[in-house]
Amino acid sequence: MITIPPCPACESEYAYEDGTLLVCPDCGHEWIPGSEVEAETDEGKVLDANGTELQNGDDVILTQGLKVKGSVHDLKKGTKVKNIRIKASGDHNIDCRIEEFGSMKLKSEFVKKA
Repeated sequence: MITIPPCPACESEYAYEDGTLLVCPDCGHEWIPGSEVEAETDEGKVLDANGTELQNGDDVILTQGLKVKGSVHDLKKGTKVKNIRIKASGDHNIDCRIEEFGSMKLKSEFVKKA
């Protein structure tokens, strides 16, 4: 009998096999058997569009134009954002202040390290 490891995301012992994947019924995390060590090392890291790790205080550049809700103007591709703050949880994992726009949150997938 194969021993199924606990979920690498929430440590639940109730994970089960679903084809080639392991699935956690508690948090919904899916992973490939044997890859849980890799998942643990990437946990908490915020990566830019190129896969470079971002840290607090980094400067980033937008890789594409972004629409800003509630604003007449959009953020243009190539806009430089200085002194970011990383928030590891949530969809928008970068807090920043952009000139002429003020404080806002960005997704790391739309920026690259400057």
